[in-house]
Amino acid sequence: MNPIQRILKLNLLNRKSAGLILILSILSVNQNIISQSVKVPGVIIDYLKPSEKVYVGSPGICILPDGSYIASHDHFGPGSTEFECALTAVFRSDDKGKTWKKISEIKGQFWSNLFELNGAVYIMGTWKHHGNLVIRKSVDGGKTWTEPTDGKTGLLREGEYHTAPMPVLIWNNIIWRAVENAKAPTQEWGKRYSAMVFSASVNSDLLNSGSWAETNALPFNQLYLDGRFMGWLEGNAVADPQGNIVDMLRVATSENGRDLAAFVKISTDGLKASFDPASGFIDFAGGARKFSVRYDEKSKLYWTISNMISDGHTDINAGSVRNKLVLKSSWDLINWNINEILLYHPDILKHGFQYVDWLFDGKDIIYVSRTAFDDNLTGAANFHDANYMTFHRIKNFRKLSGKIIR
Repeated sequence: MNPIQRILKLNLLNRKSAGLILILSILSVNQNIISQSVKVPGVIIDYLKPSEKVYVGSPGICILPDGSYIASHDHFGPGSTEFECALTAVFRSDDKGKTWKKISEIKGQFWSNLFELNGAVYIMGTWKHHGNLVIRKSVDGGKTWTEPTDGKTGLLREGEYHTAPMPVLIWNNIIWRAVENAKAPTQEWGKRYSAMVFSASVNSDLLNSGSWAETNALPFNQLYLDGRFMGWLEGNAVADPQGNIVDMLRVATSENGRDLAAFVKISTDGLKASFDPASGFIDFAGGARKFSVRYDEKSKLYWTISNMISDGHTDINAGSVRNKLVLKSSWDLINWNINEILLYHPDILKHGFQYVDWLFDGKDIIYVSRTAFDDNLTGAANFHDANYMTFHRIKNFRKLSGKIIR
């Protein structure tokens, strides 16, 4: 479907003996969508005009029990309300991602993931940039949502928190979710984030703050990585091959071209987080940008979609290179193979495929991307400040496990 949403009216201007002269006049045009002569990768779910200084952030996706998809993204940038009361838009597809329509907007939701549990849809994140930790519930497929007004209705913790559309893990009838506590003596990005994990019984009331246990928060330590550590964030709750819960985090470092991930160990009762800097860091392509990890029981492999630096860009900070997106797999969370290059553009300044959220869907993987790309105006403001949310599908992904690019 053409993403341009126009309402057209036929105006009869004149009658002549030869017939009718009809002119099509545009009554209204959705100001968030413009004509696309440029081929944008994937299916466009939403577009925001860069000139308005509001950008697409935090793409999330969920498969409903009836097989339809819902997706969400928040709004960030100087033209947004991210620092007061953030806005998240929710979309639905009933044809496996071929077309999308907006079904709701949520005021007071930011950096959030979607997930389905026991027939209901949840969205979990903060209510603004570094705000309270909140969760909402929808019982009508994302059209309406509960309001987190107190500890009984989804206000999980008051304070300053950071996260992204990170996966929830269901393991041993417990739901696990990694976040970062952002309250610190410093306001500096990265250094203010402390790694932690929340958990609750899958049979509990997830809107009740008392249902959720939390670990201690592990703060920034400037001694890690011989002083090159700049912070960890956007953690994944994952069960390792031995069945232990770990928080696998994105790592920021001052070393150009270096991609790392960190593993924080989580106790069985969900109350203690611990980290060994001697063994807790691994080289991980894409580790300097947000990535999500999930385990596939059929292939017996962990999978992720992450960014990868091309050889020509290893002399700059890895977190600033988001123009190549790859599919990766691992049997042990430590050793990873790059199986496929999914998206690529040679320019790194104004093009990016980033903050991907994805799910297994039968034989396929479906994913949504915060995409910075060309439009009919001046294109994205930069690689980071994306103008699109796009939908993509990897068909028969398990067949790619035997294909190793690197």
